[in-house]
Amino acid sequence: MSGHLITGVEHGSIAFDMGVRVGDVLISINDSEVKDAFDYQYLIRDEAVEILIQKPTGEEWLLDIEKDEEEGIGLVFESELMDDTRACENKCVFCFIDQFPKGLRRSLYFKDDDVRLSFLQGNYVTLTNMNEEEFNRILFYKFSPINISVHSTNMEQRAQMMGNANAAKLFEYLDKLAKAEIEMNFQIVLVKGLNDGKYLERSIEELAKYLPWAKSLSVVPVGLTRYREGLYKIEKFTREDARDVIGIVKKFQQSIRKTHGTRFVYAADEFYLTAGRDLPAYEDYQDFPQYENGVGMLRSFIDDAQNAIRKPRRVKNKPDVTVVTAVAAAEHIKELCKEIAEGYEIDVNVCVVKNRFLGEDITVSGLLIGDDIIAALKEAGHHGKIIIPSNCLKRDEDVFLDDISVLEVENRLNARVIPIGNDGEWFVREILD
Repeated sequence: MSGHLITGVEHGSIAFDMGVRVGDVLISINDSEVKDAFDYQYLIRDEAVEILIQKPTGEEWLLDIEKDEEEGIGLVFESELMDDTRACENKCVFCFIDQFPKGLRRSLYFKDDDVRLSFLQGNYVTLTNMNEEEFNRILFYKFSPINISVHSTNMEQRAQMMGNANAAKLFEYLDKLAKAEIEMNFQIVLVKGLNDGKYLERSIEELAKYLPWAKSLSVVPVGLTRYREGLYKIEKFTREDARDVIGIVKKFQQSIRKTHGTRFVYAADEFYLTAGRDLPAYEDYQDFPQYENGVGMLRSFIDDAQNAIRKPRRVKNKPDVTVVTAVAAAEHIKELCKEIAEGYEIDVNVCVVKNRFLGEDITVSGLLIGDDIIAALKEAGHHGKIIIPSNCLKRDEDVFLDDISVLEVENRLNARVIPIGNDGEWFVREILD
């Protein structure tokens, strides 16, 4: 009998207490086959659940579980999807993966466009790589929200940008999602000379019509590495271009807020940094609906850090610290470190790392590699422990894009390296520890 191998059981969970262990196999839930994570999440959300488990000996256990509605049972599987990840069939002119050099780990070259990852991990999907049956499963399960890469509401332009005729079916899908009362977050990857200007205005206006089921829209700049030979010619956004984008976003924020009570559309932090404009105030991001998409992340970090700096704190030993940052946020990080240094009469060094690997037009911290960080720290003459942004590491492992581990960086620099997330209070505590 087929099923799903259980690779982990959360200690103290319902499944653990009932004797389920690693190596067991999940056969069915409520006498229904479990095809993937969609089925699993749907079937276990009831208060009364019956699961069939097969032990390594072949013995089968039928377990009756009573729990709170929506409460999990503590099972972990080899794949979060409990199935193969669906590959992307689009040929987007701005695809970032097409701009990777050869020689990186194989997983980095896999393009996913799996709607299940939108619900499980917050990934953005195009809705172009699914058949009618798969889409109807979304409507049936009513999982919400779904994150959708739109790019343009001009259907001819969207199909051209994505290299997929199915891209022109966007409104057909959006209409059905809204009718099913499934919440949607949208993303526009903005490409200079293609979907900006009047096309951006049209996209914002037409997507706002899906309120209240449309919850938010982010406008993010296309990423351009130095490996674009033979690819569609794209120019980077200038300071003036970025200011034009911010102007369009602000205009629609004001009008949509008047009618719907929400700003709805947000420009990525990169646009404000490129434009040389102040970041919006913390409250302007409302509940930070596009945080994971780089919208409001820097504002949240700065405000949390400044609040932490103001808290009275005793520093027993004078810390010796070097903070690693990328070019985009460098001035903000330097200013924060200056406040910490002056407030506590200590020295805090900042090392700004340029992305020589992917090209210096890539200025965000999430794409820094181990070799570039090591070279920059050696050149600058690092001091004491080293704080790095954790978003430049693999999701489930302390490894950079170039497969260099944090441990290897520590060994090559003979220093302690501490990755920290986008948490301003944590950042301050780690410097002063």
